[in-house]
Parts: sequence; C-alpha cells; structure tokens
Amino acid sequence: MSPFFLPAIIWRADANSLSSLAISLTLCSEAIMGDKKKKATMLVRLVSAAGTGFFYVVKKTKRLHTSNIKLEFRKYDPRVNRHVLFTEAKMK
Repeated sequence: MSPFFLPAIIWRADANSLSSLAISLTLCSEAIMGDKKKKATMLVRLVSAAGTGFFYVVKKTKRLHTSNIKLEFRKYDPRVNRHVLFTEAKMK
C-alpha cells in the first residue's frame, strides 16, 4: 500500500465532510513529508550612526547570530550624503 493511497470519495458529499477530508489530507501529508527545515538566515536592521533614522535590512546567518556578533558596516547614508557606520539593531 503506497503512502499516497486515499479511499474513494463519495460524490455527494456535504461541505463539512469535504473540509474534514482536506484537514486529514494535510495532516497525512505533513506526517509523510517530515519537519520543515529551519531557516539558515534571519533579517536584521542596520541603523545609521549619524542619527538620521535611515536603515538597511540585511540577512544574517544563524552562525553569526548564535555567537552574538553584532554587525557593523560602513555604508552610504543618503540623508547626510556620506558614508557612515551602520550598526545592527532589532527588527521592529
């Protein structure tokens, strides 16, 4: 018997039985497929040290996140028209 075997569906089914069938099918497919993979990256916000409120959103790897390393980049801030230091802050 294959894992995708489904019983015959009666054509005259009401809405409640169809919704319960859909729920059981999703539960069945989750059991077959297994757990989802965890994300390898997360989004962080880089805030300008010039105090303009300008920010960049970048991806940070989980390896850097678990070692508690704060990201710092020297990037362009268009509000002051120069390169300034951007430091990591939490996403709101």
